[in-house]
Amino acid sequence: MVQLIGKQVGKIGYGMMGLTWRASPPPQSQSLAALRTALKLGANAWNGGELYGSPERNSLHVLNEYFTKYPEDAEKVILSIKGGLVPGEIRPDGSKAGVQRSIDECLKQLDGKKSLDLFEMARLDPKTPVEETIAHIAEYVKAGKLGGISLSEVNANTIRKAHNVHKISAVEVEFSMWVTNILDNGVAKTCAELGIPIVAYSPLGRGFLTGQIKSPDDIPADSYLRHLPRFQPDVFDTNLKLVAEVEKLASKKGVTPGQIAIGWVIAHSNRNGLGDIIPIPGATTSERIEENMKPAELSEDDLADIEVILKKFTPVGERYPAALMALSDQ
Repeated sequence: MVQLIGKQVGKIGYGMMGLTWRASPPPQSQSLAALRTALKLGANAWNGGELYGSPERNSLHVLNEYFTKYPEDAEKVILSIKGGLVPGEIRPDGSKAGVQRSIDECLKQLDGKKSLDLFEMARLDPKTPVEETIAHIAEYVKAGKLGGISLSEVNANTIRKAHNVHKISAVEVEFSMWVTNILDNGVAKTCAELGIPIVAYSPLGRGFLTGQIKSPDDIPADSYLRHLPRFQPDVFDTNLKLVAEVEKLASKKGVTPGQIAIGWVIAHSNRNGLGDIIPIPGATTSERIEENMKPAELSEDDLADIEVILKKFTPVGERYPAALMALSDQ
């Protein structure tokens, strides 16, 4: 049984980024339908962000609309929100004033219709020691305004520092067949040792592992993917070799490549000394969510075959542009 802040959650969660962080976001009706489908199928760990969109419309606004329409769902959802950035910028502010502004704004937008179960700094502030930032967030937990504290894009040493100040309830990191570094850099092992669940974002490799992006031209003109190093034309075909291997296995098992990708992440949960790992695939349509909620069941032979594939494959390009990479794995 997987738990966040002592409450049971499904083995797969739901990432909300795509509902608001794009030039042409889906209409409200589609977004609410997506959330409803996710919850109906057991994805009750929702992950959104104050930064996902604009100060005028982001995850919090969609959540307000959802729980206004479906107030009975509020207690069923475990909600984690990333914040702590200067409004309208990708610049973290871990000072007391920065933390207070962000959490207060999140609570204001939720308007009492849903509790704030987990809050995490989207990226840590290099100018503020993590111990200070966590202490500021902990004041909200002590006041009963926040259920717990999560971390995002951190290294093993930072997890320990933060956990020494206040119990950390989850660590959100990128994890997929395309991004496996937490298995080697101590993050997964540290979380297991401390009993901290891992929330794995982008388990589908930002859609790459679904096999639906065959060339750079398949990426929408307004998509942030066009700015990521691994999606650039000069390295695209090299990285696509991994997708081809995933497709072969998917065909063999009679599932989609995306179901293989999510199944692979789930297979690492409580395996080989690791703790709970909860993938949070994002999707904007009920149809895609339904697919994601049926992950492939991978045998030991399947996992061994994938391990061979991954040992032969090295992705080309960083996960983010340089400026954002500097704020990652802190």
